[in-house]
Amino acid sequence: METQYYTLIEKQDFYEIIENKYGELAIFIDAREGTPVEPVLEFDGKHTALLKRDARLAVRLDNINKETVAPLAESEFVLIVELKGKMVERTYGVPVENVEEIVFEGKSTRADEIVKVKTRDELIKEFGAVKVWSNGSEK
Repeated sequence: METQYYTLIEKQDFYEIIENKYGELAIFIDAREGTPVEPVLEFDGKHTALLKRDARLAVRLDNINKETVAPLAESEFVLIVELKGKMVERTYGVPVENVEEIVFEGKSTRADEIVKVKTRDELIKEFGAVKVWSNGSEK
């Protein structure tokens, strides 16, 4: 079991959303490391979506084209296509969850990513601590 102490949100500056003749949507993004685990796409119904790839990594999609809003909001699933250059690295289907607002929690480390810092209690819980000892000077 891999222990995750933070969540990273990366901004995808350029991406494409494509509709096929059956009305199905595919979103083309840059490939990320690792295999997605229970991915989901949150969409605010306006201009922003958040692809939650796994417990550690999410990809933010800003400035969604106005013509894409309705088809995306009506979709139950979309196909995610991850590319390395022009080569397909992986494809996978994700459910679309329409949300009122996408909340970006965490500390901004640079313009295009956000790191969600865990609390002391969350870290201790994820570590699986069975005992905690206080040490050092007594007060």
